[in-house]
Amino acid sequence: MPPGPCVPPHGGEGHDLGRYEYVRNGAANLFMTAEPLTGWRHVEVTDRRTAVDFAEVVRALVEEVCPEAERVVLVMDNLNTHELASLYQAFPPEQAKRIADRLKVHHTPKHDSWLNMAEIELSVLARRCLDRRIGTKEELKREVAAWEDERNGRDGVNRWQFTTADARIKLRRPYPTTQEWPATSGDRPAERPLRATTPPMWRLRW
Repeated sequence: MPPGPCVPPHGGEGHDLGRYEYVRNGAANLFMTAEPLTGWRHVEVTDRRTAVDFAEVVRALVEEVCPEAERVVLVMDNLNTHELASLYQAFPPEQAKRIADRLKVHHTPKHDSWLNMAEIELSVLARRCLDRRIGTKEELKREVAAWEDERNGRDGVNRWQFTTADARIKLRRPYPTTQEWPATSGDRPAERPLRATTPPMWRLRW
């Protein structure tokens, strides 16, 4: 059969086809800080996620949230731009050292950042607050603050049930037993270095 006449789509010439184009109006970064045993969490909305931004979040945690604590245990995942050395980029040496001396840092395995309990809070935040279009940074701050107040006002304690024994089975490579560590001399296992890392964060665009 011969081909039929060419018909313009959707009603012919001049008809609006309803094409859409993505235009990014801005971007924002979310730092999540959480204290699992008390059910407290805080989200800091920033324009970027530089070392200086990270340092300010850590400073606020140590000097404002936990001013009376002798030592703050900080569990963080890995991000190459964020180290405790960033404190010295943001603050005078004396203040940076004072903050760093009050921190005891633990890091999650490089490819298992989900072991950080703050990731649980990010998941809840994503489902309850970030699952819709947010048009401006100011609106984002309002929505996040409302979620934070509601979450902190209820029994939102994280009851972590994934034990070290479970990790030895499920995560054998990130968590080797002492017998599996390569020996440095004799029967002594090699020490595993502890690195400073960064708290969980989200990068949002609108």
